[in-house]
Amino acid sequence: MKIPSGIETIAFIGLGLIGGSIAKAIRAFPRRYHLIAWNPHADRVDAAIEEGIIDGKLSSLSDPMLAEADLIYLCAPVEKNQKNLEMILPLLKDSVIITDIGSVKTNIHEAAIRLGIEDRFVGGHPMAGSERTGYFASKEHLLENAYYVITASPKADEARIRCMCAFAAAIGAIPIRMDYKEHDRIVAAVSHVPHVLAASLVHLVEDNDNPEHLMKTIAAGGFKDITRIASSSPQMWEEICMTNGDNITDFLDRLIASLKDTREAIKNKQALSVNAFFSGARDYRDSFIEASSGPIKRVFALHIDIADEPGVIASVSTLLAVHTINIRNIGITHNREVERGALRIEVETAKDAETARKVLSQHGYTVT
Repeated sequence: MKIPSGIETIAFIGLGLIGGSIAKAIRAFPRRYHLIAWNPHADRVDAAIEEGIIDGKLSSLSDPMLAEADLIYLCAPVEKNQKNLEMILPLLKDSVIITDIGSVKTNIHEAAIRLGIEDRFVGGHPMAGSERTGYFASKEHLLENAYYVITASPKADEARIRCMCAFAAAIGAIPIRMDYKEHDRIVAAVSHVPHVLAASLVHLVEDNDNPEHLMKTIAAGGFKDITRIASSSPQMWEEICMTNGDNITDFLDRLIASLKDTREAIKNKQALSVNAFFSGARDYRDSFIEASSGPIKRVFALHIDIADEPGVIASVSTLLAVHTINIRNIGITHNREVERGALRIEVETAKDAETARKVLSQHGYTVT
């Protein structure tokens, strides 16, 4: 998908994980764009300038340099993006494209309509992330193969929409267009409620553990996997719940009703109903497309059977390092009731996982 001409200067209002990753991906383009940025923590922009990612530092949201921007990414938290949009409005030229990266879209679209810039605003939601936050966690390839939702209101300019789809594709993401209200309903089900549920499960263990903390001690495998996203930013999830509350509470009501039905089936020993509950979930989950990292970041993990002897972990690590495979996380699996293998290694990509599996298998390790 070719990026239309006319874009020379790109501004980032906020330079955190997503904004920084988009900037790094754009900087890797063959064409040299002029990138400028503002961030409340100025040292992030200073670091990006030192790395050669950003060319110019905006002193404030009223910096005259903003008038030169052909494309502006609003990369602050959801509620702050609306305020920032109002502050930069007097500097915007008529031909500018304004976009955002927020995970809730209705409020920012309504703000653009209210401000009379509906034609110049195209919403965006790169559906990728990390447990780590901030510019220093950003990566050029973070958005590769992730869905990048493009949203627009009825009066949005079609050429601007196509331009944003092209930019999303150029950084390796998969652009997908949808209505902004439908977007908020969908992400409430597939992202927002799962985060609420993950935090609730963590609290369930915390509130009911014994004095020796045995629940916490043996919590492994499945529990850690489904609660991993509970480590995300509390401030971010507070804002998401406040801005997409209607959709979230609607799906929470549906989930609670479903849990009540399942509870009754278990309590009354209705084996067929319980079996249908799990088999239906398995079949539908197995039909999911694995092409995207989605709103909940995929984890590429290997489980390796190893002997309990000195130097084994170092040997595995060295083998992967020789083949330039970066280990994202590593740990011993103490609870092997569900998982096979005693050593669990997370790598960056599906390609790394497949290469690591082949390398380790060739050296006599059993890998799953």
